[in-house]
Amino acid sequence: MSQVDELPVKRVSRVARPELDRRQALSFLAAGVASGLAACSRPDEQIIPYVRMPDRLVPGEPLKFATTLALSGYGRGVLVSSVDGRPIKVEGNPKHPASLGATDVFMEAAVLSLYDPDRSRTTLHEGAIAPAEAFRAAVLGQNRLLKQRSGEGLRLVTGRVSSPTLLRQIDDLLGQFPKAAWHAYDPADDGSARAGAMLAYGRDIETVPHLARARVVIALGADPLGHGPDQLRSARGFAERRQPQNEGFSRFYCLEAAPTLTGAKADHRLALRPAIIGEVALAIAKSLGAAVRDAAVPDHLKELVRKISADLNSSPGSAIVLAGRTLSAEAHAVVHWINARLNAPVDLIDPVGRTPAGRQPQALDELVRDLKGGGVDQLVTLGVNPVYDAPADLNFSDASRKAPFRLHAGCYADETAELSNWHVPLSHPLEAWSDLRSIDGTASLVQPLIRPLYRSHTEHEYIALLTNGDMASPRDLVRRTWQAQAGADFETWWTRALHDGVIAGSAADPLRPAEPKLPQMPEPRAASEFQVVLQPDPSIWDGSFANNAWLQECPKPLTKQVWGNALALNPEDARQLGVSVGEVISIRSGGATIEAPVLVEPSAALGVGCLTLGYGRHRAGAIGNGIGCDATRLRTTKSPWTIAEAVITRTGRNQEPLTTQNIVRASDYVSELYPVRKVAVAARTLSAPEAERPPSLLPEAPPRSGDGNAWAMVIDTSVCIGCNACVVACQAENNVPVVGPEEVARGRDMHWLRVDAYDHGTATNPALGFQPVPCMHCEHAPCEPVCPVAASVHDSEGLNAQVYNRCIGTRFCEANCPYKVRRFNFRGYADGQEYANLGFESYLAQKNPEVTVRARGVMEKCTYCVQRISSARRAAERDDRTIGTDEVRTACQNACPTGAIVFGDLNQDGSSVNGRKSDPRHYALLGHLDTRPRTTYLADVRNPPTGGDGK
Repeated sequence: MSQVDELPVKRVSRVARPELDRRQALSFLAAGVASGLAACSRPDEQIIPYVRMPDRLVPGEPLKFATTLALSGYGRGVLVSSVDGRPIKVEGNPKHPASLGATDVFMEAAVLSLYDPDRSRTTLHEGAIAPAEAFRAAVLGQNRLLKQRSGEGLRLVTGRVSSPTLLRQIDDLLGQFPKAAWHAYDPADDGSARAGAMLAYGRDIETVPHLARARVVIALGADPLGHGPDQLRSARGFAERRQPQNEGFSRFYCLEAAPTLTGAKADHRLALRPAIIGEVALAIAKSLGAAVRDAAVPDHLKELVRKISADLNSSPGSAIVLAGRTLSAEAHAVVHWINARLNAPVDLIDPVGRTPAGRQPQALDELVRDLKGGGVDQLVTLGVNPVYDAPADLNFSDASRKAPFRLHAGCYADETAELSNWHVPLSHPLEAWSDLRSIDGTASLVQPLIRPLYRSHTEHEYIALLTNGDMASPRDLVRRTWQAQAGADFETWWTRALHDGVIAGSAADPLRPAEPKLPQMPEPRAASEFQVVLQPDPSIWDGSFANNAWLQECPKPLTKQVWGNALALNPEDARQLGVSVGEVISIRSGGATIEAPVLVEPSAALGVGCLTLGYGRHRAGAIGNGIGCDATRLRTTKSPWTIAEAVITRTGRNQEPLTTQNIVRASDYVSELYPVRKVAVAARTLSAPEAERPPSLLPEAPPRSGDGNAWAMVIDTSVCIGCNACVVACQAENNVPVVGPEEVARGRDMHWLRVDAYDHGTATNPALGFQPVPCMHCEHAPCEPVCPVAASVHDSEGLNAQVYNRCIGTRFCEANCPYKVRRFNFRGYADGQEYANLGFESYLAQKNPEVTVRARGVMEKCTYCVQRISSARRAAERDDRTIGTDEVRTACQNACPTGAIVFGDLNQDGSSVNGRKSDPRHYALLGHLDTRPRTTYLADVRNPPTGGDGK
């Protein structure tokens, strides 16, 4: 079918604007009028603010509402700031166990996706705009046919469903149509983990590890600190055990094929092929008394196995082993046995996704089998995109065409919508009523902060239409789900649940299964010459966020690549293949071939290439189309994460991967800029005494006036995991523009905060550490005396301020800044020269009204979120008090999942920032320059195993 754009999209200059006929133009006009009437207004139903509603609503004054956002189907609680009915900023809900007050990049970027002009706006039939009434009539006609056949031929496809209300509705649908079937899948799912639980326990079981109670953690291909639905809880647990002043400083071992954030922060990391990691799991089990065969572990690993086993045995009840996606089901079962033997701090719970009647979804391959057999008449895909992200061997696109009636509901008219008879727009989570469960089973409500901007509906409404022929109110559906559990005073319960953003006591009860069984481990097979390991992308995940410009331009933590993906190769593999950075190679596996540029990555295992998912899309939108290569085409249902027989060939072309910075690997610089200490000597003082400072013509400190605040920040590199949540949070809070790939290629980017990565390992065994770098707010700021118009000035509270309307763009301050934290608007990135569709009016609704939108030709930088300082000052003056201790929190501080960033007033004795500055690990970056920065750091601390360097 022909491709039809729903609404005109502002194109990049090289793409021609499509011609419109009269009918389309009138349809667009009607949609635009409807959108304008609906936009920036509150929902009709009552929603409950997180803080007490003021007696009189003040225009421009933000309100916070608690709601829930999903990643891979699991909920994470958030607080969303709304100004005059416009959601503008997401922060974590401290009461929710899956967020604990923090955020990740996906949660922060949700507000940008809300205002995306490429979102689906209208109903499409065969690619053309159609009336909603025609869609309703078509569904009702299908319902009549289904009732005659008890639902035979109906197949519902969803992602992972954790919503109790949606699960109840699916029960109702399957109860009314008993011969119908429900299929669910998630592109980032770990099928081996489920299969391993079945081998060990004979049933589905979800593992919930508690890193806060673990003194020894063994990650076998696992990445608990990496991006995912449980990252925030795991990161907080990691940070709690990495404080040198506390007893029980944890030790992390990480064996992995592809570099991860967990491997970067591990005390001992080793890059190995996935099959060898599985053999290490077997060797550990045997050392603990398991009746298994001898593990095929190379000699050089036997000493490591001995150290791991000794640490595990010495930490009963506080040691845990975690298995990753690349391990086999048998290896996962072995890990279950190990954890049971260790009495590991891990909860085993029933997984989310069962309906109240106990129904579980079928797999996607069963649906494809039915499609090919002609047994599917009505195919309904709800909120998923299997044409793009289903394993390639299923050939879902061809199979789906065999269903006569194909309905797709999604936020975008994506690849699956393109092959569907009908496409209907799905509401954004910030426009919807619903409920979700987190990985530990805790339930929370989803409440809308704004009416749907377009003619969209929720999953609940579409399921109700399929079931009963009527779109019921999603709010009523959610209330009905919880009415029986809330007790007599339901309204009070409902108000409290909305206010808190979490339903108290809803977490799953831990199971007490029988002793896990050891599987029959297959004999190791000869390794293929080259393997490719796939991973979800740390910026756009499985491709769901491909059209989000903030995430496309967010540097990947371990490579700093933006706007695309690349095959990461060990330097030795690159040498043997005769390829270098930027050379495009062909990857062939089975009947599939893709092309990708090369990145040389010392952290990759020998014989293993690393590639991320989510790219190579053609129906993502103006931002995500044509970016990167589609790694999904290499995936199979049996081996979705490891491509065992991959053939690499050269193409003779070059495509330099776009990166915003380099990993610092020069040992001389690393030791000075990123100090690392072993836990045994962490108490050694790093900072030079004040008396040893070099003489200066500048005053000791700038003159102070006013209320006497002295703002400062301290960042603990020991617990920074490099997740980039602070980077995107800063972007959302401060209206930081996106520049696009062409400008990045010129060496330009506008992030006010970057996360530097330092390799403090060896050439053959890298070890990365992360150091967030905002403006240092120097007491002796080199940028200030060189500005000819005094646009860079120091205020009385220690802030290095930038007066935008005074700046004339000489860039002297940038040249004189040793930290390189200033950004220059070479173009009107947010003022008439926006990339792709970022200049569309809908994006203006996201802007923070308390922060200016800078024009071309000015220098900009971190301001310590001065607007938040000002807000706290106004609140204190209104209440006739001083600003409270630690009352002001910056956007990056709020986002940080590990609490690595602390901000506060040096003149308040009890402030957290003063406590950190007294830590013996405290140091100033480039302190020998005597810039006297207000932003300072705590040295990284590692706990390598005894008798080795740990890396």
